[in-house]
Amino acid sequence: MAIGTERPARSPDLEDRFTDLVREWKAGRGVSSSSRELARHPAYEAIIRLGEPVVPLMLRELEREPDHWFIALRATTGADPVLPEHRGDLQVMAADWTAWGRANGYRW
Repeated sequence: MAIGTERPARSPDLEDRFTDLVREWKAGRGVSSSSRELARHPAYEAIIRLGEPVVPLMLRELEREPDHWFIALRATTGADPVLPEHRGDLQVMAADWTAWGRANGYRW
């Protein structure tokens, strides 16, 4: 999508579904630092299946509380704006993604 192009508004139902899945994922994922392991949770997989409309919701979550949204963001956008030297630093990776989101017209 071109920069400056307006994205359609999200539906309240989609936001509610996303919020429910985030709660389920965070409650059921246990303690792990492996993004791949965290992404195998059924709720996380369901978030990915919601597709591109949830990208702003993930970016909002990432900005509010950096977490392991990177696999879902790559899966739904096809992008990977994280610089190689930033890998492994959750805060900086989150900043890379939120900057990318703003530059690509996402609002949250």
